[in-house]
Amino acid sequence: MSGHVRVPGDKSISHRALMLGALATGRTHITGLLEGEDVLNTAKALEALGTPVRKLAGSWEVLGRGVGGLIEPARAIDYGNSGTGLRLMMGVVAGHGMRVRFVGDPSLSRRPMGRILEPLVRMGIEVEEVGRTTLPLTLRGTQDLMPIEYVTPVASAQIKSAVLLAGLHASGATTVIERQATRDHTERMLRHFGARLTVAERDGARAITVAGDAELEGRTVNVPGDPSSAAFLVSAALIVPGSEIAIEGVLVNPTRTGFYVTLAEMGADIEFCNEREEGGEPVADILVRHSRLKGVRVPPARAPSMIDEYPVLACLAAYAEGETRMEGLAELKVKESDRLLATAAGLAANGVPAQVDGDVLTVAGSALGVGVPGIRPGHGDAGHTGRQECTPVDVARRAAAIDRILSHCSLPVGSEVQ
Repeated sequence: MSGHVRVPGDKSISHRALMLGALATGRTHITGLLEGEDVLNTAKALEALGTPVRKLAGSWEVLGRGVGGLIEPARAIDYGNSGTGLRLMMGVVAGHGMRVRFVGDPSLSRRPMGRILEPLVRMGIEVEEVGRTTLPLTLRGTQDLMPIEYVTPVASAQIKSAVLLAGLHASGATTVIERQATRDHTERMLRHFGARLTVAERDGARAITVAGDAELEGRTVNVPGDPSSAAFLVSAALIVPGSEIAIEGVLVNPTRTGFYVTLAEMGADIEFCNEREEGGEPVADILVRHSRLKGVRVPPARAPSMIDEYPVLACLAAYAEGETRMEGLAELKVKESDRLLATAAGLAANGVPAQVDGDVLTVAGSALGVGVPGIRPGHGDAGHTGRQECTPVDVARRAAAIDRILSHCSLPVGSEVQ
């Protein structure tokens, strides 16, 4: 593997750029927006709430309605499989005097929303389905949202962001206190759009305060490359002998680089080049070369900065000499699937010794990597819930069908086939 590549835009920043663009006045121009289903569901939700969102040539434009300016949707808002988009949007609609019903696919409908609803209810929203904490849910917002001071029960950027977004509408200052720092994209982007926001240390914790009755202005946002997407290419380069690749324009926010810190500890030949700042976020080009890796202990305190990268790290650990122990992975159990058990099962199916003990995943690796190839179901994790899983027989039949089709085509090697 060799060459230069760019990865799709960061999903977390893409969601926030659309939402804050809707709450700002004037036009917000977004380049590099991730055009995946999750982010497009946020765009559709904002349109249903009265915000014009349109795709231009190579960019996106949001015509903001200002804080408190969204309108009641005529139908339920379907968030598909996107937990991030849904949870942040609950904070966005909280400060509007309207009724909004949220629905999603079977996977999202099983995911817990109680941790988001608890602080929002304290601020004044109502949940029509009293006691219910999973989709479908109907929320009634209020223009008289109350500011609160809230200590997050777990390390969660989604809880923090929902409360801060709701706080924009409150009549006073809203403070979120987190004992363990989580990704700070919301804080950075709130400042970028003109919100009055302060961050301070309080008794060893991080206190983030946003002023209510906010007035945001439309901005230009350049979404950097997603470090989670880059992680797969980086991992492939590390285990394929002779590889050297450069991934351009990747987000290197310290709250998102735990995976890369871990790789350095494992002995990876990896470096950040051309470091710069774009739209309030640190960005760099990542250069990575094939490396001999060693097993390490990944402490639980690092989990918030790399929670999405643990499955690929576990695969990479199969090629590292010795044992890799990943601790503090409880959040993996409440993703679109139980990613902790699914990852261990996938490794076992490929002959790699892996063990789950509570919230700890241990992988016994070797320079030989995987033992035998195996097949595991995808558990609907990528938004494909409802589709049939492929069995080995299905795969063989489809491969044979593709071979028959290609045998009738006259194409030079390297042709792009759609």
